[in-house]
This record gives sequence, structure tokens and C-alpha cells, in this order.
Amino acid sequence: MFAGARRQNGLSWRFLLLLGAFAGLGAVLYAGIPHPAVLVLAFVVVGWVISLCIHESAHAFAAYLGGDTSVRARGYLTLDPMAYANPGLTFGLPILYLLIGGIGLPGGAVDIQRRALRSRWWDSIAAAAGPAANLLVLILLALPFLLDMPARGGGEAFWSGLGFLAYLQATAVVLNLLPIPGFDGFGVLRPHLPYDMQAQADRIAAGTGLLLLILFFFPPFQIAVRNASVTVTDRAGIERYYVGTGFALFRLRI
Repeated sequence: MFAGARRQNGLSWRFLLLLGAFAGLGAVLYAGIPHPAVLVLAFVVVGWVISLCIHESAHAFAAYLGGDTSVRARGYLTLDPMAYANPGLTFGLPILYLLIGGIGLPGGAVDIQRRALRSRWWDSIAAAAGPAANLLVLILLALPFLLDMPARGGGEAFWSGLGFLAYLQATAVVLNLLPIPGFDGFGVLRPHLPYDMQAQADRIAAGTGLLLLILFFFPPFQIAVRNASVTVTDRAGIERYYVGTGFALFRLRI
């Protein structure tokens, strides 16, 4: 009984461990350690996993507000990375996409009971909450750049890793807002479509992950996503130098 209560309330110890690892790696990089490529890789991957937890939990929190109280019992609100319906889909594929193409794509593994939601609009809000969470993380990561903190000190590898991680949030927002079955952008529209179209879209969504993996090797698609994402980070005040350097350091160890 006590264990069940802990699962439903508060932050997961696994998520707190990820935050601790992220902070520790960041502190070492900020100190200016020589040959930081391996640490930048770890820093970005851990930061990306944290943002995946936030993305998925944002879906769940919006659904909870909309009437689906089951998400609390499943532990979705604790940000526990092991609580999601399919950890492989939630973390495995996004990390694979990250390592292959340097593009961030959250997975979709939160099991929301749509019939429990109070309206179709709450269904749309729950779908939109994930990209909104990535945008919020992007804003938080951009704040030090807006305050010109890189000019005041800290290792260049730290600021580069942070800039690249912010760029990944931008790619997640851009990709997830595409109105394609399986993406959150379509999830916003889905509740307002006829039921037969919703069922057909659900069948199409099953192959979206494979389609996206193929598209990652299609240069025009990569260029379009990168250009749109860099435009977002430009607007957020993050210099392209840090995004590019962070990506270069990240790729050194892949």
C-alpha cells in the first residue's frame, strides 16, 4: 500500500538520479575538462532522456486534468522513465534517431484512456502538451544564452552541449507538430475527425516510426527539419556556433 502511494506521488527516484547525473556532468564540463567529447555525449543523452520523461508526463498531466485519473495510478505523473507503456518506444527509438541523425524525436508510449476525457478538446490538449513541454524545456535551456552567461565563464564544451540539447528540443517541436498519424500534431486534430478516419489513422500510425527512420536518410527531409529547428533556436537567442560545436563534439564519439 505504501509502495503504491509512493509510485503515484512525488518524483521518481530514477528521474531524480537522471537529474543528478545531468547536473554532475554539466558541472564537470563547465569546469573546462580537457577532451570533453565523451562527456558531451553523455551530457546530451542524459539531458535528452530527461526531456523525454517531461514530454511524456506532460501528455499524462494534461489527460489527468481532462478527466483520465488512471495516469496517476500508472505512475506517469512521477516522471519515472520505467513507468511508460513501452520504454523501448519511449526511449529506444528516440535515442536511436538521436545517434543516427542528431535529431530529437520523442516517442509515444503514454496510455491515455480517451473515453475518460471530458471532451474532444481535452484529447487535443493532451496531444499538444508534449510539444509544449519540449518548447518549455527549450526556453529554460535558452535562458543562460539570453542572459549572455557564456561570456561570463564556463567551459565552451558545456555551452556547446547545452546549445545542442536546446536544438534537439526544437527538432522535437518541429517534428511533433507535423500533421501525420503517429505524431502529436495529428493527435491534436484526431479527436475532431470522423471515427472511421480516426481508425484508419491509427492503422497508419503503426508504421510511422519506420517511415521516419527512412526519411532520416533522405537529405531534403533532414535539411528542412534542421533549417526549421535552427530558426527556432535563433529566435531563442542561441548562437549557431554553440549548436554546431555541440553537434560536432557529440558526433566525435559515435
